[in-house]
Amino acid sequence: MFRKYGLLALSAVTALAFTIAAADARPGGGRSVGSRGANTQSAPPATNTAPRTAQPLDNKGAQPGSQVAGAATQRPGTTAAAPASRGFGSLLMGGLLGAGLFGLLSGSGLFGGLGSLAGILGFIAQVALVGGVVYLGMMLFRRRNEPAMATARASAPPAQKASDFARQGMNVGGGAPALAKLNVSADDFDAFERILGNIQAAYGRQDRSALRALTTQEMFHYFDDELTANDAKGVVNKITGIKLLQGDLSEAWGEPGAEYATVAMRYSIDDTTVEKASGKIVAKGDPEATELWTFRRTPGANSISWKLSAIQQS
Repeated sequence: MFRKYGLLALSAVTALAFTIAAADARPGGGRSVGSRGANTQSAPPATNTAPRTAQPLDNKGAQPGSQVAGAATQRPGTTAAAPASRGFGSLLMGGLLGAGLFGLLSGSGLFGGLGSLAGILGFIAQVALVGGVVYLGMMLFRRRNEPAMATARASAPPAQKASDFARQGMNVGGGAPALAKLNVSADDFDAFERILGNIQAAYGRQDRSALRALTTQEMFHYFDDELTANDAKGVVNKITGIKLLQGDLSEAWGEPGAEYATVAMRYSIDDTTVEKASGKIVAKGDPEATELWTFRRTPGANSISWKLSAIQQS
């Protein structure tokens, strides 16, 4: 009886694992990745196509140097957490203990390694001298840099300060990013549908040049990693039959330096993962998918300038 139920459980787990692998075969791996500008940390509004709350974006695989490149990324104005440092007293006691142990091992007694009490006092004096020099150097360095930084901030003209805030996507008054509602035209919707099909087709061809032209640098980074992983496994995704079944706008906005539009799309797809060497089918993807795709372009650009900047699962 136990063997029977054990086999049934194993079969269920195997089927579940295959289902997950198949569902994750399409571009993006069935994950929620990329960036939505100032709304990256906010869920896009629900739509008729995607009535459920979208999964939060995972940006840990973003390009190094971006504001969302991994959990170790710091907020502006903060410093990296340094390893726990040993204080001056710890260094001193460590030196004394090391010297004493050396004396014991050499047969000269606990303090023989330092050559008597005078040696101990001399060692303390040397450590104190070195520590004092280092401390004075650090104090001079801080005093030399802090006034300069303060002066630079104070002397910046108001226009320059406003420009700096704008480049960070923030209001001069502080607080929330400066967002403005963006009107999306019929040409824009046609572009979104076209990009959906072109990205899927390019992914199936492993055409990295086409993917780079259709996506932001961050999204290309994700796709490139997926294709590289497939190469290592000796498999490839054969993607055909892309057709948009339903789509609607979730939100569109403008912010300093960029315009964004998040669109919910339900589409059909024939996605098959096969071994390159034998052509054997490894996994079969879901015939339909519902995702929210976010597109980005520079302010005032035309509809052909949109690029994919995020994919979220519904």
